[in-house]
Amino acid sequence: MYCLLLRTNNTSAEPLCLQERESTKILVWCCVADHESSETAMAFMSEVNMSFSHYMDDEYEKLFRRMNPPRVVIDNESCKNATVIRVDSANKHGILLEVVQILTDLNLIITKAYISSDGGWFMDVFNVTGQDGNKVTDEAILDYIRKSLGPESCVTSPIRSVGVEQTMDHTAIELMGSDRPGLLSEVSAVLTNLKCNIVNAEVWTHNTRAAAVMHVTDEETGSAITDPKRLSMIKELLCNVLGGGNKKRGAKTVVTDEVTHTERRLHQMMFADRDYERDNDDGFDEKQRPNVNVVNWSDNDYSVVTIQCKDRPKLLFDTVCTLTDMEYVVFHANIDAEGPEAYQEYYIKHIDGSPVKSDAERQRVIQCLAAAIERRVSDGLKLELCTTDRVGLLSDVTRIFRENSLTVTRAEVSTKGGKAVNTFYVRGASGFPVDLKTIESIRQTIGNTILKVKGSPSEMKSVSQDSPSRSLFSGLFKSRSFVNFGLVKSYS
Repeated sequence: MYCLLLRTNNTSAEPLCLQERESTKILVWCCVADHESSETAMAFMSEVNMSFSHYMDDEYEKLFRRMNPPRVVIDNESCKNATVIRVDSANKHGILLEVVQILTDLNLIITKAYISSDGGWFMDVFNVTGQDGNKVTDEAILDYIRKSLGPESCVTSPIRSVGVEQTMDHTAIELMGSDRPGLLSEVSAVLTNLKCNIVNAEVWTHNTRAAAVMHVTDEETGSAITDPKRLSMIKELLCNVLGGGNKKRGAKTVVTDEVTHTERRLHQMMFADRDYERDNDDGFDEKQRPNVNVVNWSDNDYSVVTIQCKDRPKLLFDTVCTLTDMEYVVFHANIDAEGPEAYQEYYIKHIDGSPVKSDAERQRVIQCLAAAIERRVSDGLKLELCTTDRVGLLSDVTRIFRENSLTVTRAEVSTKGGKAVNTFYVRGASGFPVDLKTIESIRQTIGNTILKVKGSPSEMKSVSQDSPSRSLFSGLFKSRSFVNFGLVKSYS
């Protein structure tokens, strides 16, 4: 028999408090039967040693963070046209993404940023504005930033995750498959037929692939769906819709109760699906492609990544998210997005301490960053729908888009307080601009005050005569008014 006893420095029978747990060893008592070999004992001890090492590293990190709490300074005086946020913190992998995620989830625009994390300390400065381009003066938002990034953040949780619901009152469904016109309409119709209400959803399309994260509830109970048989049926039917006969690329449906950040999860899903591998006929506008370059700085063993592209909201989050998920560490960075063009410069190393080692790795970094930027490009005409929420709303609206030959390239669906706010980016068949008369016909049927056109009207084209799609639309709904869908009372 082999016996091992690791004693702690706590001699009392009382439970260990938090500080004591961090400064003591774990008590381990293992007995290996006589008939078992010494190799079994050694293998078991190796596993114990690894667990103990991980435990001590985790406890050391918590202790170090408490001894060196983050510091946040918010300055509305030093910069003329932006709020300056300075963050100092103990360094760890992924901390830059956490900070950027917090600012992005508040819908703040990052116009400039300076990042340095060479060593054990993380220091960065962000110039931010609100959506209106002005300084951030709302005390509720400023206080939230202080609590989320400051000393209180390491007390509540060592891993910050903003924008993630901590209670699961819904079922999360992750979808991955081949993109095609009408896909969102078909998916939402399946869920409606299965008595599921879509309360939140985000859909991205890129390079002939589509990814979605949807939060659904049971139509009758209004809560999460837990019946295994019903969940299995949902997965099977959605997989059939997503497959679409494409044998080259698979379809995947995952039902989960894990709490995740939707936008980061979408990046991870599309990255795992290798959407960065370019198809020649992906239809992406060459003028919108970002200019990404990677070179090695031999004097300091860094790889320098530079990105130039048209600026847009959440651009910094998308690039930092990709570098983090590819296991690169950003040691220094300089971000400038004050004009219509954004410039980003990163000094990176792989998590193992090495720079980019080969031309193949360099090309992969370039492809992955370009794909991350393109996934969220607002391709198409922006339509915003705001109305009272009800079961089947998304299915009805997207069916009308499909019947009028509109393709949804990106969608954001949310409900709050009984109200549905849905944003769609649509384009015409084969990527052509959307017909102005088609949009006006749809708006008159749904309601001009309910469905609004946002953004540039250049995405629409005028026609001198009624288009075939409008004639088709009028015929379909002459006898079946949208009133039957319960969306509006009368718009005839």
